[in-house]
Amino acid sequence: MTAFRDFWKNYKEEFFFFLLLSAFTVLSHWLSCFIPADLFENVILIFQHGANLALCAIGARLLFVHSDGMRIRLACGYALAIWGCAEVYFMLQTYVWDIPVLHLGSDRMTAYMLLAGNFLGWLLLIYPTETLRPGWMNLERALLQLFPLIALSVLDYFVPYDLRWLTSLYPVLLFIFVLTHIRAYRIWCENNYSTMDHIDAQWIVRYLNMLLVLGMSYVYMMVSDNPCRAFTQNLLLFFIFSYSIDQILFRRVPWDNLIGTEEPYAAESRPERTVLTDEPKGVTDGTCVQSEKARKLEQWMETEKPYLNPNFKLIDLMQVLPMNRTYLSEFINTTYGCTFYQFVTRYRIEEAKRLMRECPELKMADVATRSGFSSQPAFSKIFTKETGQTPREWYKQFSFA
Repeated sequence: MTAFRDFWKNYKEEFFFFLLLSAFTVLSHWLSCFIPADLFENVILIFQHGANLALCAIGARLLFVHSDGMRIRLACGYALAIWGCAEVYFMLQTYVWDIPVLHLGSDRMTAYMLLAGNFLGWLLLIYPTETLRPGWMNLERALLQLFPLIALSVLDYFVPYDLRWLTSLYPVLLFIFVLTHIRAYRIWCENNYSTMDHIDAQWIVRYLNMLLVLGMSYVYMMVSDNPCRAFTQNLLLFFIFSYSIDQILFRRVPWDNLIGTEEPYAAESRPERTVLTDEPKGVTDGTCVQSEKARKLEQWMETEKPYLNPNFKLIDLMQVLPMNRTYLSEFINTTYGCTFYQFVTRYRIEEAKRLMRECPELKMADVATRSGFSSQPAFSKIFTKETGQTPREWYKQFSFA
């Protein structure tokens, strides 16, 4: 029950976002039934494809010009460029000449529609994949992901069975695959940052919600007899493109200043989350060299108190331990049995307890600020999660002790 309450508290906004977007999609499909077919094909559809094409062109250019060497921007720029080419293709085959392969939005569910939809869906999943696992996607893995889709499309010509519904499962598998990266993303963030503000994975939940609604809408579009069924799909695509471009250009990317060419998750250990004790854990079974490094680190943490800075990062440890980021992360993981985030949180909680004991006149907001937490809500949430008591409950218990 506690786990469910925590999950609901963290993701209730994304749940309501999903419900609202689903309601909008259903309403939009219903309204499209009242649009005259001629008006849709000759005016509305042209405008929608033109708007999506313009957004793809502008977005791709912005991402290329402001790439700053970031793979995520280059990858998504190429994805938008490819989608823009697809929009040009659809417009040419609809309004200029009849290209006998793909008639998206005109015929009911066909193998070609599934092929096009799944490929374009794969393009949309490049953004969350590269953001959650930067450097993971390369040409070999991209071809490996597309191989089942290509194989099913080829088999559709040679086997006497209907493989369309089997092909429609392809984006579901990719969707689940992206979900598996979220835990690794969280752990990577904990191994490099002392605060999770603005770098959690909730943004990806909202994006995946949009893709889920888009996928359900696409299935309806393929099986519906409504000649204007592509109306909603184009609206959703425009919204997703706008959201993606905005997020890629302006959302904080946690590894911007932390990595060079190395893959973020390479050679990093994945310790399970541990319950914090009252005092920082020392070295119990390390080598002499490791013990000396741990003693040096702990002395620096106690005297300099760098954890009082909310923006304290793993690479800041290089001041006392001249190792690269990967080795620093491994050192914290193996020596203290926790992530860097948990390691720093222990010191911050101890500092907060000291302040509550020695300065009872301080407000909780001041305690949070002086102990290195980014805000009082973050302080209360972390303190309660790690100690089982709210800060006020702990203070009252200490006062009566």
